[in-house]
Amino acid sequence: MAGTFSQIYIQYVFAVKGRENLLRKAWRDDVFKYISGIIKGKNQKAIIVNGVSDHVHVFVGIKPNCGISELIRDIKNNSSNFINKQEYLPGHFSWQDGYGAFSYGHSQLDHVYQYILNQEKHHQEITFKEEYHDFLSKFEIPHEEKYLFDWLDL
Repeated sequence: MAGTFSQIYIQYVFAVKGRENLLRKAWRDDVFKYISGIIKGKNQKAIIVNGVSDHVHVFVGIKPNCGISELIRDIKNNSSNFINKQEYLPGHFSWQDGYGAFSYGHSQLDHVYQYILNQEKHHQEITFKEEYHDFLSKFEIPHEEKYLFDWLDL
């Protein structure tokens, strides 16, 4: 009997609701580890989870039986519940609606890993809005600005 073999790599990008700078450095790594655990619990492979105070990048290897939207729904729901249960913030935490999902080939793994690993340095030079527009342009994804994240113009 033949088996199913695949290598599907997806980078998710999603933001804090209102694009507020709520992901504090003191506990951000705990949230990223928790997100990795969610992915592992769904029998998928977390390659790297990292981000900055207002958004997160999640790079995963997924199996064909896992829906892209199903996985990100579980990541966002469960991680926001975790943040609220830990009472990291005085108010209610939630993620903004929507996300980006970008696919990569095996030969791009190291490049994407390094890019996500260096988010803090990267965002000293480019805003999240510029970064996200670059993704949409690079992947030739048609879009309307009004359907993108709520941007903070600083």
